[in-house]
Amino acid sequence: MILSMRMHNIALIEELTMDFAHGLHVMTGETGAGKSIVVDAVNLVLGGRADRELIRTGTDKAWVEAVFDAQGSQEVEAFLNKQEIDFDGVVTLYREISRSGRNLCRVCGVVMPVAVLRELAALLMDVHGQHEGQFLMDPRFHLRFLDESGDEDHQLLRRQVEEAYQAFIVNHRRYARLVKENEQKHYRMETLKKSLDELSKAKLKPGEEEELTQEKERFRHSEKIATAVQLAHQAISAGEDTESLLVKLKGAATALSGLAGLGETYKNLAARCESAYYELEEVGYELADIIENGEFDPARAEYVETRLDLIRRLERKYGESIPVILAEQEKMQEEYDNYASMDHQVATLGAEHKKLLAAYRALARQLTGSRTALAERFEKNMMAQLADLGMGKTVFQVAFAPKPEGKQLMPQAIGDDTVEFMISPNPGEPLKPLSKIASGGELSRLMLAIKSLEAEHGGVGCMVFDEIDTGISGRMAQVVAEKMALIARSRQVICVTHLPQIAAMAHHQFLVEKRVEEGRTNTSVRMLTGEERIGEVARMMGGADGSEDSARNHAALMLDKASELRR
Repeated sequence: MILSMRMHNIALIEELTMDFAHGLHVMTGETGAGKSIVVDAVNLVLGGRADRELIRTGTDKAWVEAVFDAQGSQEVEAFLNKQEIDFDGVVTLYREISRSGRNLCRVCGVVMPVAVLRELAALLMDVHGQHEGQFLMDPRFHLRFLDESGDEDHQLLRRQVEEAYQAFIVNHRRYARLVKENEQKHYRMETLKKSLDELSKAKLKPGEEEELTQEKERFRHSEKIATAVQLAHQAISAGEDTESLLVKLKGAATALSGLAGLGETYKNLAARCESAYYELEEVGYELADIIENGEFDPARAEYVETRLDLIRRLERKYGESIPVILAEQEKMQEEYDNYASMDHQVATLGAEHKKLLAAYRALARQLTGSRTALAERFEKNMMAQLADLGMGKTVFQVAFAPKPEGKQLMPQAIGDDTVEFMISPNPGEPLKPLSKIASGGELSRLMLAIKSLEAEHGGVGCMVFDEIDTGISGRMAQVVAEKMALIARSRQVICVTHLPQIAAMAHHQFLVEKRVEEGRTNTSVRMLTGEERIGEVARMMGGADGSEDSARNHAALMLDKASELRR
């Protein structure tokens, strides 16, 4: 159950703290006083939409904090353990929103994503908004209402069906995609084979293009190279008619060698000349080889040009460089090999597809059987609840949509069933879809009946009703009040109401007021005392400001009667 709630700068509320206890709590007040603001704050701290319109005018951020007593809740303890949060029986939820779009959530002081906060909040509090009754008008939600009334075995079966569906649908999507690819693979394989043959024949090598480009550049300057080499060779190794550099250098070395005994300097110079002689002689030999072999080879030059043309054509077709082309070649080979083995993949995945579908069908049939038995109990329980709510002659039925013969339904996470609630409010009238004939007052009572069943069967420790009494008045208002008090015997209940009967039945009553202080409108909430409750209930009965004696006497009588009924 919720112990307290604090809010700061929420709409017209500047600062507010509310404390809660066991039993039925009601919030009352004039229309427009701000009762819905409190419910909006509750929805916010439970992980609802962060509407920046909730932030009080003139401020940058707003926050709400709620403290819950979850002692004994194994689900809450397991959830917090999964999030690695220590659990001591008390859970604190905190939500902060700002105009800049920052959205801060904390669970027991630990920053968490809003999705985590929302999931935990669902284990702590159930909010039934004033428009939630419209879900009953949509048959798509009827199956959910039915399932939520089931026991733990039924819930386990629901989870198993959903898990089987998820396993199947992942396989189904892969299998369908693979079958389609397999049907279209032949054209793609032919295209890949042509490309792979072309690249295999080309035998590209990393670095090849750079080497060929350099070689081509040398061929382009071959005449210049040949002339320079010839001149260099003639200078180093001239013929008999010309004294070459080698001869002169040899003479210098010989002359200096003759002075070696006259000093270390001459000896070193002679050695250096001799070393230079041998180095220059080696250069002469290499230049002679170049002249003999020839730098320019027409056949080689043509090969280089043709090879570079091939490489650049392949680059335009497959990639910007040889490494990129080789990587693409490897990818195409993998794709080709994958297509080549696709028949085997289709067969393997197809066998798994059948196995997963069969597993889903088996669990879905079990769930249908469980729902059929559950629907019988649900119908009886609903009619008993409706009888308590003044609809004792109403016949309520859960109608299962017939499954098409000879046609398998596509698996769904919820199973193979489609249901719709049918009612006959008046004896002798045929059953008709609830969505077509239920009035506003009947919808409110139907929803309260469903919530009553949820409270009996388990569920969260705190239930919030936001004007569930819409469309109800007179004797029915008293019946609804007594039903809510009955729910509050096993669950903490918080209700926003405009009916004096429900207000009188509450264990605790809050008054929501709107005042203008120093030029600013401010909404406040306070717990009413005995005399204050009499005045507020009198006002709700139509006694103007609640001060008329007749209205106050009637209100006091209602409160006394309600106290007796609760006991």
